[in-house]
Amino acid sequence: MELQQTVRKSVRCQGVGLHTGATVAMAVHPAPPGHGIVFRVRPSGAEIPVWPESLLNGHYATTIGTDGVQVQTVEHLLAAVGALGIDNLVVEVDGPELPAMDGSAQPFVSLLYAAGREEQPALRRSLCISETIRVGDEDRWIEIGPAAELRITFTLDQDHPAIGVQTASIAPTERRFVDELASARTYGFLKDLELLRQQGLARGGSLDNAVVVGQNGVLNGALRFQDEFVRHKILDVVGDLVLLGRPVVGHVVARNGGHNLNHLLVREIARRDRHRDAAVARAVSHPVARSEGEARHKARVAAL
Repeated sequence: MELQQTVRKSVRCQGVGLHTGATVAMAVHPAPPGHGIVFRVRPSGAEIPVWPESLLNGHYATTIGTDGVQVQTVEHLLAAVGALGIDNLVVEVDGPELPAMDGSAQPFVSLLYAAGREEQPALRRSLCISETIRVGDEDRWIEIGPAAELRITFTLDQDHPAIGVQTASIAPTERRFVDELASARTYGFLKDLELLRQQGLARGGSLDNAVVVGQNGVLNGALRFQDEFVRHKILDVVGDLVLLGRPVVGHVVARNGGHNLNHLLVREIARRDRHRDAAVARAVSHPVARSEGEARHKARVAAL
């Protein structure tokens, strides 16, 4: 049995928001057992818990919110939080977006390592997948099925010479996440930049915080991994699964997915988990009916 964890001390960072282009400061603080991950947005102090009900949209980033207050581009921090096994945390941010840093989760891993970790007197409760759940269509889909550990297998098929078809399968333990996923950067296409900015997106995007793909190749120079694009997709899945509020045990398989599909999967997992919990609660609260049902089952078996 694993114990819940929080950070040992508060730490801070600052950077430019990928989509807003605004300079934003962020701090992480310890939180008590059972608290979960909660964003506190300044100046209002409004709190947004990290769970499926807070999801707002997945348009080029994961945005969560409540009561008219929102914060976007939370997925890279959440990926680091999930991979490092941190259950309880207050994330304080002074604007509507987290800093992009270098476009990967590595700066957030370093931030959390600087904060340290502390075990807490409460058990972690994993969410074990017992049946296959799939969302999407024939071209773009994501599913999760039973497994002994969390594993993510992703196929990215982009009609661009710099990307092509990339497939990777990784069980994102802390060590493998840090070594093989955390530094994979978000990416975008130069041809889409003007349209994105007209939509109020990518205003802070640059060669410093994203891999920019031009007509003939990557404009940033050398990639950090030969298959950095698909590794970043897996990183995003790790972060979006943290929205379930519990460590997930299952095998995720995806093709050409993105945040919107990740969110559909998260919502469906949560819906089935609530349904299962409600069924258990009904059975526990009606022991006579349960006993009668067991008796009827035994009678049927005896009659065969």
